[in-house]
Amino acid sequence: MKAVVCQNGKLTVETMADPVPQQGQLLLRVERCGICGSDLHARQDCGHWADLVRRAGYNNFMRPDDRVVFGHEFCGEVLEAGGGVSRGFRAGTRVVAMPVMRHGAEIDMIGFSPRTNGAYAERLCVDASLAFPVPNGLSADLAALTEPMAVGWHAIRRSEIKAKDVAIVVGCGPIGLAVICGLKARGVKTVIASDFSPGRRKLAEACGADIVIDPAQGSPYADWRSYGFVGELQGLFELAFDTREVLGKLPLPWWHVWRIAEALGAAPKRPVIFECVGVPGVLNSIIEGAPLFSRIIVVGVCMQSDTIEPSMGIHKEIDLRFVLGYSPVEFRDVLHMIAVGRLDPSPLVTGTVGLDGVAGAFDALKDPEKHAKILVDPGHAG
Repeated sequence: MKAVVCQNGKLTVETMADPVPQQGQLLLRVERCGICGSDLHARQDCGHWADLVRRAGYNNFMRPDDRVVFGHEFCGEVLEAGGGVSRGFRAGTRVVAMPVMRHGAEIDMIGFSPRTNGAYAERLCVDASLAFPVPNGLSADLAALTEPMAVGWHAIRRSEIKAKDVAIVVGCGPIGLAVICGLKARGVKTVIASDFSPGRRKLAEACGADIVIDPAQGSPYADWRSYGFVGELQGLFELAFDTREVLGKLPLPWWHVWRIAEALGAAPKRPVIFECVGVPGVLNSIIEGAPLFSRIIVVGVCMQSDTIEPSMGIHKEIDLRFVLGYSPVEFRDVLHMIAVGRLDPSPLVTGTVGLDGVAGAFDALKDPEKHAKILVDPGHAG
């Protein structure tokens, strides 16, 4: 088979032996595979990334001189099943799969390991236990977006956002757009998106953002008063005084009423902010600009050291949550949400290339005005 191999940052199309499905595995003919920003990071800086994840307790990430086939956002057709696979995966079944693979007692990340090839190839093997049949005749283009959409969906679930809350998405690259799509699928009524790129702001609108802001022209937090947020520390002091005085006029002990109100969920309003940029300085700028009590969900992958001012977060009582990946049930749920039309990721797809076009696509993705998500079709010429 043909595949795109990365070694020391260079991408080349090579002929490799066809993979053979082992016990519990499926052999797939790759239909589509998305090019992810993580692939771009890994091509240039996988050594630092490998050191980082080793400190987090994972030892099987690629190194620069390893020969690796990228590709972890994919859809494919079952060609053959290994032993022990259920009849639900007969030849011809179209599937998506979570990009992890067992190797005895170890687990590899598909597309980021020298021994577990990804889907920038004509064929690959996946674990049947984490593969999901594609429902409702869903197109390969959209099915392949299950993985990045699941990343966004996991971030949304971790945020605990409610439909009445205000969401602010900072950064409208593929993951920011996935978050916007997921927020609208969840029923969030007000989604504010912010990005310097006119092209990405246009895509944010296509994905359902209600308000789109150019941060060079204004702040996504500037209109906090109209949403009832507390934007300044002085306002927090005033809120404490005013609430105490109002409750003191009731014919009940004010402290009992206060506790009942808290038990019923009464609290100052706050936005839920999704950081989807992953560049040093962005997180601190959000903490600096956000209203009090904001909940910040860090989705963007910053590969460098960064600096924040914890005391600013303390004075604003900022919630800060970091997110990674998704669970099998979230992955499965997103696939079905796409299939029934509840979640529509189609605006993200801005191009398709064959294996010969992957290197050029990596370069093209550096221009945010032209592309968001380029798909690899191994059967496509050019």
